[in-house]
Amino acid sequence: MDEGPAPQRGTVTQRAVEEIKAMIAEGTLEPGQRLPTERDLAARLGISRSSMREAIRALTVLGVLEARHGSGVYVTRLEAGDLLESFGVVAELARGERLVELLEVRRVLESTAAALAAARITPVQLSEVERHLEAMGATDDPDEILAHDLAFHRVVATAAGNGTMAALLEGLSSRTFRARVRRGHEEEDAFARTRREHAAIHRALAARDPEAARAAAAAHVGEVEHWLRTRQGA
Repeated sequence: MDEGPAPQRGTVTQRAVEEIKAMIAEGTLEPGQRLPTERDLAARLGISRSSMREAIRALTVLGVLEARHGSGVYVTRLEAGDLLESFGVVAELARGERLVELLEVRRVLESTAAALAAARITPVQLSEVERHLEAMGATDDPDEILAHDLAFHRVVATAAGNGTMAALLEGLSSRTFRARVRRGHEEEDAFARTRREHAAIHRALAARDPEAARAAAAAHVGEVEHWLRTRQGA
């Protein structure tokens, strides 16, 4: 009797990926725990070892699993920064309208992070924000300004107290991504303007004013977004 075509390997491998993810989500496998052997997992799920090997490889690339030489395969810590690493690659390679879209996402997240930080930032973190702001004003070197610009936003994102949001912003604010936008933006006196915009964010944080911080951060990213949209003809 014809039982129909055999399932394609991609389908079987995807099922194995989903099964392993389910085991992690349900707590059968915990972060840091060693996976059963490839043979045992394949037998448990009723698939070939080659399909299981492909599934493990795919989850390793995604940062969900980690192969340790001579020790086996383990579930990673499942930290957002590790799992979202590929997102940063997408941001760095984006062009055209996709770059505008990513800036739009960054504007939403930066403004939310700033609002949260205004309520949660510690005195030490606030001093660090101020230090980067002063450093931006003490130099005209584009690389130094960009480095302190990135560090300024990194402190704010950390102060927001949401690791997943901070990881997303790290991907959207990578040095390459920011530098590509900034190269042309500086033609319009962007560095002087960005110092003023960062100062406004700092004032709102120091005043512990979430809504002012939200507005200042949105305006800051919105300036770059608007500039890029005009260049794209969007």
